Amino acid sequence: MRDLTKYQGVFPAFYACYDADGAINPEAVRGLTQYLMDKGVKGVYVGGSSGECIYQSVAERKLVLENVMAVAKGKLTIIAHVACNNTADSRELAAHAESLGVDAIAAIPPIYFHLPEYAIAQYWNDISDAAPNTDFVIYNIPQLAGVALTMSLLKEMKKNPRVIGVKNSSMPVQDIQMFTDEGVIAFNGPDEQFVSGLAAGAIGGIGGTYGAMPELYIKARELFYAGKYEEARQIQNECCRIIYKMCSAKGNMYAVIKAIIRLQGGPDCGGVRKPLANLFEGDEAIVKESADMIAAAKAKYC
Repeated sequence: MRDLTKYQGVFPAFYACYDADGAINPEAVRGLTQYLMDKGVKGVYVGGSSGECIYQSVAERKLVLENVMAVAKGKLTIIAHVACNNTADSRELAAHAESLGVDAIAAIPPIYFHLPEYAIAQYWNDISDAAPNTDFVIYNIPQLAGVALTMSLLKEMKKNPRVIGVKNSSMPVQDIQMFTDEGVIAFNGPDEQFVSGLAAGAIGGIGGTYGAMPELYIKARELFYAGKYEEARQIQNECCRIIYKMCSAKGNMYAVIKAIIRLQGGPDCGGVRKPLANLFEGDEAIVKESADMIAAAKAKYC
């Protein structure tokens, strides 16, 4: 029997780390890995939306994962998102991830062309076949990918014994319940409904704002499983308020989060890659206010 307990917990979606010239910064990648490890997270999700994967080359994505793994060394559960918008590059990243010893690979469906379900299944199975000894996680994010995971497609994918579950970033919490009823695990994706996702049966969460405030999500999960639902709800609501504040900046939310991490004494992960927008004049005040809100919430709940 496969041990799935390593997927129970809080998984920050790993942020892209750039130097002053906009190139991948291996030192910052290692620093962010250690920083998150020290916060007590279960693992990290590398190369997804928060990692700005669609703006990076295959070589850059390999470089990021190599430096994460150099620090993680079995102390974190590593899920590597390997999807590119073509099968060959995706398979190359999948094989590379397996060679490094990741726990699981993940993939969104192909974007732009709306493919039929049999073609999406073939794409995912081709990727999985390139990493035959590694668990596979379906990444369901219909609002960005343009296609949603259906129950018929999930049932087809379950024929692949490496498919263990779904990173579910669709907004309906009901989807988590439906997917877990099919016998797979689910990770909650939308950070604003982390506690709701746990209530629906998610085994853990993978989120783009976790890196700015992992302690709050870890505490919310702890309280939820202790049966202290009202306290968990209060932390969730505070996380939502912080997210709304971060998203009020003109610059991209990930640029805001990286600035918050710097204020918190974490590594300098640089900005974001164009066409994403870096911070604008006036955004620093939002960064400071968001960081203060996080600090106050941690003092109150953690």
